[in-house]
Amino acid sequence: MAAEATPQEVAQLRLEEAVRRGRSPLADAFRQLLKNRVAVISGIFLILLILVAIFTDTTVIAFFTGGEVRPLLAPYHFAEVNFRYHDTGLFTRTVDGKFYLLGVDYLGRDILSRTLYGTRVSLSVAFVAAFVSLVVGITYGLISGYSSTRVDNLMMRFVDFLYGFPLIIFIILMQVYFKALSRRGGGGGIANLFINIDKAMGGMFFLFIALGLVNWLGMARIARGQTLSYKEKEFVEAARAVGATNRRIIFRHLLPNILGPCIVAETLAIPGYIFLEAFLSFIGLGVNPPTPSWGLMISETYQALRTYPHEVFVPALALTLTTLAFNFLGDGLRDAFDPRLRGE
Repeated sequence: MAAEATPQEVAQLRLEEAVRRGRSPLADAFRQLLKNRVAVISGIFLILLILVAIFTDTTVIAFFTGGEVRPLLAPYHFAEVNFRYHDTGLFTRTVDGKFYLLGVDYLGRDILSRTLYGTRVSLSVAFVAAFVSLVVGITYGLISGYSSTRVDNLMMRFVDFLYGFPLIIFIILMQVYFKALSRRGGGGGIANLFINIDKAMGGMFFLFIALGLVNWLGMARIARGQTLSYKEKEFVEAARAVGATNRRIIFRHLLPNILGPCIVAETLAIPGYIFLEAFLSFIGLGVNPPTPSWGLMISETYQALRTYPHEVFVPALALTLTTLAFNFLGDGLRDAFDPRLRGE
């Protein structure tokens, strides 16, 4: 027989159990996430990338002070050219005293500065596309899953209809249309307003629209499935019994329970958004030059892969590390939010 626990051990176990019960599910998930070293390192790396994207230049400072936008972290501005030098190697120092840590491209633009500025484009596309997908998908899925069977079938058949289109071709056609509209100049009104916004953002506004219009379909299915599994639970039936309105049930009972899995799924989808933006920029349908994007930088320099491989490897390495970090963080969040994967 196993030895009986001492009173001190029993008291310690009861204390640990009381502390565990006193924590919220979110606190438990965060505590579990901290045990995953790879996910923590990935999260720290992404936080550093966000800081780099914000403070690459003085845009934030100039917004509040009305001052001039100039490089802050980047050695040079992304569009600054030096026609006396092009396609240089690493650690290049020119006769006029300028130093290029990672060399310059075929137009004499600093590769390090353009890579840092490209961080802003990739992260902006990733977070905006994820936010639009999350909001639209959860809203659509909640309404579909909580509505009657007829309404649910009608809404999901619309999603199935959209899934029948080749989405990548649809996005390419949308970008072709937006690019043509931007070059033509638009007539006026709201179209001209959108064109001016897109030009001010370096071509990212139409990219946000193209990605946001099609990437909510998978999130809508996930939100609908979660809603269907929770709306027949006892706590929802109890809320109905005490006279809670549908709005209160959706926002106070269903939404908090389905939000965790949806956020995890969206985190795992972010690398796809980054790669899609890089692909569109690579084929010339992404941001407008000279706005730097990692995909655009690879497209502009891949022909010099044999002679100057670092011009391709630097943005490619940044793209790879960023997508891996999001994947590892998403895996860690999935393990932390799912009690079955942590043995509870």
